[in-house]
Amino acid sequence: MGGEETINGVPVTEEQISAWAAEAEAGYDIDALKRRGRGRPGRGAEPAQVVALRLTAEELAVLDARAAREHKSRSDLIREAITAYAA
Repeated sequence: MGGEETINGVPVTEEQISAWAAEAEAGYDIDALKRRGRGRPGRGAEPAQVVALRLTAEELAVLDARAAREHKSRSDLIREAITAYAA
């Protein structure tokens, strides 16, 4: 190989590789792996859709200022606005 293998800049040792191999050979608890909760938490029973939205610099500044005042995220404010509009 061309150099030392790393993960996030940390060198991977032969001992670590041997430990990973032993763990894999012993088998994994699939139920435990499924409970790990990868990714963002769900917002409902169905997966949420990502929607792209273009805003001007001024619109974004207004949104960010209000989000800061209310201690909320941009997404939270946009969802609240859509909910209020649709009501």
